[in-house]
Amino acid sequence: QPRLLESGGGSVQPGGSLRISCVVVDYWLSTHAVAWFRQGPGEEREGIASISTTGAGKEYYADSVKGRFTIIQDAEKSTAYLEMNALKPEDSGVYFCATTFLKPRPWSYLRSDEYQYWGQGTQVTVSS
Repeated sequence: QPRLLESGGGSVQPGGSLRISCVVVDYWLSTHAVAWFRQGPGEEREGIASISTTGAGKEYYADSVKGRFTIIQDAEKSTAYLEMNALKPEDSGVYFCATTFLKPRPWSYLRSDEYQYWGQGTQVTVSS
C-alpha cells in the first residue's frame, strides 16, 4: 500500500502564506484522488481540498478555504501541494493528506470515508 509523507507545516502569522506537501510513495498512478483534511483541537477532521489525479484534475474545496487555498498536483514528483494564503487563526490544526484507489462519487471528494490511505499529518499554527 502507498505511504503518504507530509511536510512543510509550521507557524505563520495571520495573513501569511504557507505551502505544505504530500508525497505519495509508490502507487501514484493507481490513485484517483488526493485530498487534504484538517483537524483542529477538539474538532472533527474536515475535508478542505481534493484533486482528481485522473482525467482533467478537477479540484474541490470547502467553503471555508475557497479563494484562499489551492491544491496542486505534480504527477512527475508523485506530490500534491496545498498552497495556503491569507491564513487565519482558525486555519490552525493538523493537516493530513489522503488518497484513494477508487474513484470517489462526484459529491464526496471531501468525505474522509472515501479515502483508504492516510499520512501522519503536519502541524500548521496561525498565530500572532
